[in-house]
Amino acid sequence: MYFDLQVNGYAGVDFNADTLGHEALYKACELLRDHELGGILATIITDELPLMTQRLEKLVALREKDPLIHDMIVGLHIEGPFISPEPGYVGAHPAHAVKQANPGDMERLLEAAGGLTRIVTLAPEQDPGGAVTRLLADQDILVSAGHTNADIDTLYTAVEQGLQMFTHLGNGCPMQLHRHENIIQRVLSMSDLLWITFIADGAHIPYPALGNYLDLVGIDRAIVVTDAIAAAGLGPGRYTLAGQEVDVGADGVAWAADRSHLVGSATSMPEAEKNLAEHIGLDEDSIHGLLYANPMHALKRPLI
Repeated sequence: MYFDLQVNGYAGVDFNADTLGHEALYKACELLRDHELGGILATIITDELPLMTQRLEKLVALREKDPLIHDMIVGLHIEGPFISPEPGYVGAHPAHAVKQANPGDMERLLEAAGGLTRIVTLAPEQDPGGAVTRLLADQDILVSAGHTNADIDTLYTAVEQGLQMFTHLGNGCPMQLHRHENIIQRVLSMSDLLWITFIADGAHIPYPALGNYLDLVGIDRAIVVTDAIAAAGLGPGRYTLAGQEVDVGADGVAWAADRSHLVGSATSMPEAEKNLAEHIGLDEDSIHGLLYANPMHALKRPLI
């Protein structure tokens, strides 16, 4: 069994689509169940605040009406809009909608999510003083740094305010970084303080690098997510993520239409398990930790 903390879409269905309906979401959840997912966090990414709130409200309403959707979507992961606007760090998120964190906007998003928010990804440098981080931590919501170029002091201050996780390390950053002074090295140096998530598709992080990161962080503090988009479970083709066109080629890698950057992944959890076994050489217990036990521990949920 698996548990995925970051799913933007599945089986041709974009969870960030304004046209998302019951039939499509049921179809996605049905395939997730067939792929042995014990649950997911449906992920809403950066956009203008009214659009984000509408998308959150729609997911909540659809979840309330259907037992399968209710059981599969355990909670919500809000990724943005309080992330870095810098090129590279902003990733596939629309830079025009990025903004500095503030309690008022955060409360609007939490209200739209109907009490289902389990993780919020933000850039600590976009939360001066850590007010939003503290607001979330006080409500037992996991605060995860991501799409960030926070310096080491800012990261430590964020931990003091309640930061507990880092979102898909090695991604949400430019392809070219300073060889030593970079966000990856800063976060790895803090691996005893944070849950660190990784995408195990071989494209977001080459397998030798992923193996090194897992060795350094330790299996007990690492989590694998898919960051799946609508292509997951289907394969090559053209898909969308929050209105953006995404091309998935024969290699299974999801690119923006102009090939300038990756846009989520087309990887499923069964594929991630196969990758970890074949390319990293992990044993069953380690894989079980990365794909199920650790995300459940991070969310403080009992193992099934």
